Amino acid sequence: MRNKFIAGNWKMYRDVEESTQLAEAIKNILKDVGPSEVEVAVCPPFTSLCAVNSVIKGSNIKLGAQNIYPKQEGAFTGEISPLMLRSCGCAYVIIGHSERRQYFGETNESVNEKVKAAIEYGINPIMCVGETLEEREKGVTNDVVKAHVEGGLKGIPKEKLQHVTIAYEPVWAIGTGKTATPEQAQDVHAFIRKLLGALYDDAAAQIVRIQYGGSVKPDNAKELLNKPDIDGALVGGASLKADSFEAIVRFNK
Repeated sequence: MRNKFIAGNWKMYRDVEESTQLAEAIKNILKDVGPSEVEVAVCPPFTSLCAVNSVIKGSNIKLGAQNIYPKQEGAFTGEISPLMLRSCGCAYVIIGHSERRQYFGETNESVNEKVKAAIEYGINPIMCVGETLEEREKGVTNDVVKAHVEGGLKGIPKEKLQHVTIAYEPVWAIGTGKTATPEQAQDVHAFIRKLLGALYDDAAAQIVRIQYGGSVKPDNAKELLNKPDIDGALVGGASLKADSFEAIVRFNK
């Protein structure tokens, strides 16, 4: 049985002091929520990773990063290696977010490199997939998502798949206030699970958690997260306030 997984993507918000305050608030407000009920992670900016780790260490909240460079070390100015993330306590890393694809030229090939590197160094990738508004209106959502999933997982063996979370994020719903309807989201999640079954097998497909991302808020979380193939949420803006993040984590309360 897949337990729900809620991760907060803080994007380029919150300096070190603000991050530690937010992490402290989230830790306190969710101290009674165990990972067997809902797994929770926060993904602050690179500059706050170690500070946030010191706050949440020993709690049920996991630490995640927002990006990774697929080399252990080297002359790659401005990049952050898997070992650096691990030294700050990262259990998760977001890879291939639509903003990385849109603004920084990330491709299915670069996503695949990063997914492999994360797994190799013991960090669990949250691999993002999803279509733009133009692609949805053209009716090619499944084609785009298929290319993202197949490209991102290329060469990943079945025994490593348990470490991967897939986040379906319709690009047109990220930060826009628009949300895919629960039925639209469920349709794509079910498509992804069927695709995983074809790429691997049904048993492997049932293990993988598939999150929904795209303007998830307290008022729509329950309807989304109670769909059979939606295993959690990658939360943007609503994760920047402890009370709204809490409401999403406690969606069934």
